[in-house]
Amino acid sequence: MALASVIGARTRKDGYVEGNGYLVSWCVGHLVGLCDASEYDEKYKKWRYEDLPIVPECWKHRVLEGTKKQFGILKKLMRDSKVDEVICATDAGREGELIFRLVYEQAGCKKPMKRLWISSMEEQAIKDGFASLKDGSCYDSLYQSALCRAKADWLVGINASRLFSVLYNQNLKVGRVQTPTLAMIVDRNQKIKEFTKEKYYMAHIKFDEMDAVTEHFQKKEDADRVAADCMERMCEVEKDDVKEKTVRPPKLYDLTTLQREANRMFGYTAQQTLDAVQEMYEQKLVTYPRTDSQYLTDEMGESTETLIQMLLGKMPYAEGLEYHPDVSKVLNSKKVSDHHAIIPTMEVAKADIGELKERNRKILYLISARVLTATADPYIYESHKCQITCNYHTFYLTAKKTKQEGFKAIENKLKQFFGVKIEKEEPELDIWAGKHYGPCDSLVSEHFTQPPKQYTEDTLLSAMERAGNEELTEDTEKKGLGTPATRAAIIEKLIQSGFVKREKKNLVPTDDGNVLITVLPDEIKSPKMTAEWEMALNHIAQNTETADEFLNGITELMQELVARYQAISEEKKEQFQGKAKGEVIGKCPRCGADVREGKVNFYCSDRNCAFTLWKNDKFLASQGKKMDKAAAKKFLSKGKIHYKDLVSRKTGRQYEATVEMIDPGEGNVQFNLIFHNDKYCIAGSLRTVCFIKK
Repeated sequence: MALASVIGARTRKDGYVEGNGYLVSWCVGHLVGLCDASEYDEKYKKWRYEDLPIVPECWKHRVLEGTKKQFGILKKLMRDSKVDEVICATDAGREGELIFRLVYEQAGCKKPMKRLWISSMEEQAIKDGFASLKDGSCYDSLYQSALCRAKADWLVGINASRLFSVLYNQNLKVGRVQTPTLAMIVDRNQKIKEFTKEKYYMAHIKFDEMDAVTEHFQKKEDADRVAADCMERMCEVEKDDVKEKTVRPPKLYDLTTLQREANRMFGYTAQQTLDAVQEMYEQKLVTYPRTDSQYLTDEMGESTETLIQMLLGKMPYAEGLEYHPDVSKVLNSKKVSDHHAIIPTMEVAKADIGELKERNRKILYLISARVLTATADPYIYESHKCQITCNYHTFYLTAKKTKQEGFKAIENKLKQFFGVKIEKEEPELDIWAGKHYGPCDSLVSEHFTQPPKQYTEDTLLSAMERAGNEELTEDTEKKGLGTPATRAAIIEKLIQSGFVKREKKNLVPTDDGNVLITVLPDEIKSPKMTAEWEMALNHIAQNTETADEFLNGITELMQELVARYQAISEEKKEQFQGKAKGEVIGKCPRCGADVREGKVNFYCSDRNCAFTLWKNDKFLASQGKKMDKAAAKKFLSKGKIHYKDLVSRKTGRQYEATVEMIDPGEGNVQFNLIFHNDKYCIAGSLRTVCFIKK
């Protein structure tokens, strides 16, 4: 652990390290979470309309399964009489604050709290951070925002999922952010399905690099006639609308723009990019990744100039590159909130980049190149929109003439280095009004109108970032779905839940995804509303809005939905069930309802019943078998299956026995092995918290 090493804590203990007056321990993800609905009242174990909405009067938290040991270590350390001050050193962001605060409160700690807030894991950054610790209370509003987000997700997830699951007798998972994101994917897919292609034709005249085209023709014979008239004829540039255009260098990367670029360049998913940059952050090679800023603070000018000189000598694609960086372009303290843009650190100078994982190396090159392009000169060119006449027919041509390559030179060097195809742009032509070309070749091309494109992770991330920002200007506050830190996880959760699938680089909805969006009301699936909620959470963090105001709004929405959707027609219910339900394979041994096949299990269709046979059942797998449809049917009809070819886990040899299904009435199904008349039952990112010891 870099942090522990810097402050001199190097002696390993059980769940923490010690040294130089410090005790340093850690959280691996969330250790404490909100209680399930059933932990407030036993009656909530069953999903019933009459119990909705479920709104806790006093919110409860619990230690999560699998983290109890580490929580116990943290609790003991926090209560140690030798510890008189606690330092929160989790990731410097909303989720990191929540992870620590919940542990602090669940442990009943009352000791003074300080906050370490750093954007780099470099030794000097850590030392500087410890030299300028802030009182923990400075981040109370950030904690309230994070806690409010968790409660809002709970209220929408619990109530909306139960409401529509009960109404449609389906297991419908509704998420505050996931569902609106799914709605965008479904809407785009529907527009593509409804799109009607239309054929059209264009006539061309060509001479060397010049390729001018007519307007669209609906009939091929009209285009053929124009092409024939112009074959081997001279043409003249009749009009040339010339404008000088300046393209400013791109901004530095925040997490979302980095994820989009990595998807475009290399096909990496948003999660793969986040994992790579997080790993390099922990290796001290880049700064904090979960940022929404594309600027550096004003005082970073000198260090950025030093960084650029290092990169010019270190990056293989920068060999022979000559440019004069202007770091003022990337400095703006007013546009940096919690963390500045993602940039490499000076540790890169000492690193053997060739030893990095391929994905990490490529992303490091991207981040480094963006520092160079962002501080380079603008790209300046002449835009030519020409009207060309040939034998009394009019053609059109768009061309350009580069006057200053600027940052484009660096971008193209990077793409050449990676073997990435450079996007086709307007041809570079020395053209002017009155210029003649010819004699020209002519031809006719066939085209179809194009439907909207399916979302890729690049375009979906962009859409999530822009949701609710129809009137966005440079100075307008961003809304958006989720945060840079959560968008990758949202996409992955939709895929894991079976609502979205990847088709090469495209993200398309599954049948289940389409059906879910069909039956949900606009309030739940509206990207605009959810984006406004996200903005409200930012206001809570900024202390300009209260958590109570926000949660009261969410609660009122849930109450209104429950009141509005008291029942649905049988026609709507059957329509949904026909699309979404799997094949009936038997009757539930607990309640007698139909058992249907799902993607990962065979489940009871009664939402009040939790009976399930999992397709990846560990017991059967340990015996060399699997819970397929045939096996599930036999267990449901006969309660047991006789096998002649079970495989011993110890010896690897085959043996004969009967597997008997035992249903305890609640919880997981268990299995017995029967040999002759004897029975043998066989039940079927690093976050750091520091503690100062004085």
